[in-house]
Amino acid sequence: MLDGDMKQQLAAYLTRLVLPVEIRAFTDESQDSRDMLALLADVAEASPKITVLAVSPEERSRERAPSFSIARAGEPARIVFAGLPMGHEFTSLVLALLQTGGHPPKIDEETLEQVRGLEGELHFETFISLTCQNCPDVVQALNLMAVVNPRIRHTMIDGALFEQEVAARNILSVPAVYLNGEPFGMGRMELAEILAKLDKGAERRAAARMTSEAPYDMLIIGGGPAAVSAAVYAARKGIRVGVAAERLGGQVMDTLGIDNLISVEHTEGPQLAADFERNLRAHTLDLMTLQRATTLQTADTSTVPMHEVRFENGATLQARSVVLATGARWRELGVPGEKEYRNRGVAYCPHCDGPLYKGRDVAVIGGGNSGVEAAIDLAGIVRSVTLIEFDSKLRADAVLVERMASLPNVTVVTNAETLSVSGDGTRLTGLTLRDRASGDSRTLTLDGVFVQIGLVPNTDWLKGTVRLSSRGEIEIDSRGATSVPGVFAAGDCTTEPFKQIVVAMGAGSTAALSAFEHLIRTPAPQRAAA
Repeated sequence: MLDGDMKQQLAAYLTRLVLPVEIRAFTDESQDSRDMLALLADVAEASPKITVLAVSPEERSRERAPSFSIARAGEPARIVFAGLPMGHEFTSLVLALLQTGGHPPKIDEETLEQVRGLEGELHFETFISLTCQNCPDVVQALNLMAVVNPRIRHTMIDGALFEQEVAARNILSVPAVYLNGEPFGMGRMELAEILAKLDKGAERRAAARMTSEAPYDMLIIGGGPAAVSAAVYAARKGIRVGVAAERLGGQVMDTLGIDNLISVEHTEGPQLAADFERNLRAHTLDLMTLQRATTLQTADTSTVPMHEVRFENGATLQARSVVLATGARWRELGVPGEKEYRNRGVAYCPHCDGPLYKGRDVAVIGGGNSGVEAAIDLAGIVRSVTLIEFDSKLRADAVLVERMASLPNVTVVTNAETLSVSGDGTRLTGLTLRDRASGDSRTLTLDGVFVQIGLVPNTDWLKGTVRLSSRGEIEIDSRGATSVPGVFAAGDCTTEPFKQIVVAMGAGSTAALSAFEHLIRTPAPQRAAA
């Protein structure tokens, strides 16, 4: 099942096992079960501390097939993989083995204590797609919780293998998490976010800690390439730096392949985001995640400016200078039915959710590179793809358009305005279009719609504070300065025309250096608290 290189890498990782690990396989007569057994044989071969045990027919009848459980020898299993955890989920398997086998997780003790303190019997189920780059974060977080707390169990379920269960629960977006049989969460969630939903006092405690912080020399709002670059450059100046991010990695987390980052031949979004975090934690700064900024109160005209940022949890932070790097998000259609059927037929990530539409009819809205790439990817999974473009011609690169044109199950509709999304109350059933030339309307019968119409900057919370363009982008000069002294900006939330990772990184460093220059030219009443 695994090639020679993967076997060697796995064996090297598993030398870190401290305790013996038992795997129980639950199989049927399918080829998938045979493939799973081959994978487990390779895993057992990689370490003498791992044993694959036979199960009785009675045990087999109680679990999904194919699936397997992982447990410390002599203990009940609390982690189950239903399906083959390959692709993006192979790392989830390796981490589950290591942590079950006594290798300590890379989590701070305070978070571990929070997990241990969760009460009640908690059985999580996570439906995933092997092509989803966000699913492993959720799977790995819940597996870790199951290792740490004996009252927690977690089952990863590959939706492509258990289609009937996916259909019965009407799952049209992944990762989809259930707790004790009830919906718990949809989409990527960090461990801290999961804990916040379970531990109602966590948000209050985090807000209190943040508000008690002394003022920062530089406060960076955001967690993407621009924010990380700004934070690293600022921290190296020896000043007091805070980073408040809603989502560490930003849009990078939604990027499957990255091949144009200088000096890095190839990487993927989640891997780059993990590298960002390691880079940040290697410097002296305060990192606060899962924090959404809601208000920027700029300083008055006093001798020493002091800006204040308020967050959704009620916390406030003060700083002598601020770097805004809040990035952008997927642009929505803004038509009736879109919000009602989000995650129930309306999707924004073809890599994550595409496998759930196997053999169905879908549409992609958007004729740029992202839309055409989505159509190409989906064409190999679904029955048919209808690509819908508002303009009279596609805007994607010619090589992509040519590739798409060679696919027999892709239809292109141009000069079409999307009027509404329709459904049966449970899931999406169609899309109504208007021909912009003739004015005629028609409804397409569909099972899913993937929206790929560009990005919108995350700047709604800044209206009336800093000067914004007609598109909502923060207006900056060549040094990253905004219309407010002491407030700088960088990345996709600004008027910078090229929305690229490497450009954002450069802009972040420029903004931080400009903010530092502002600090040394602005007298302070006293040195900021260390």
